Amino acid sequence: QVQLVESGGGSVQAGGSLRLSCTASGYTYRSACMGWFRQAPGKERQGVARIGTSSGTTNYADSVEGRVTISQDGAKNTVYLQMNSLKHEDTALYYCVVATQGRARIEGGCSRWESDYNYWGQGTQVTVSS
Repeated sequence: QVQLVESGGGSVQAGGSLRLSCTASGYTYRSACMGWFRQAPGKERQGVARIGTSSGTTNYADSVEGRVTISQDGAKNTVYLQMNSLKHEDTALYYCVVATQGRARIEGGCSRWESDYNYWGQGTQVTVSS
C-alpha cells in the first residue's frame, strides 16, 4: 500500500521560508516521479515542482522558479520542498504526489499534469501572512 506522509507546513510571514517533507513507502522509490501540487481556496490546483527519483531531474512552475527547490534523500525515500521568499499568494494546501511505474516520465523530466500522478498525500497547509 502506497503511503505519502507530509510534514513541514505552517504559518510564516511574507519573505520567510518553510521546508516541506514527504516520506514515501509501499512502492519502488526509484524510477518514479514525485512532486508537489498546491490548491488555494477558490482556485484550481496547480503544480509546484517535481523530481525524477532516478534521474534527479527537476521541474518547476514559473510562479515559483528561483524561490523553491525540490530535492530528495533516496536513503530515506523522502522528497523535500524548500520554499524561500514566500509570498501571500503561496498560501495553499500543498500535496505530495507520486507517479509510479513510469507514468509521468517525459523527455526532460516529469509531467506537470496532475492526472499523471496516481498517489496523493493528505496535504499540508502553508499560510503566508502579508
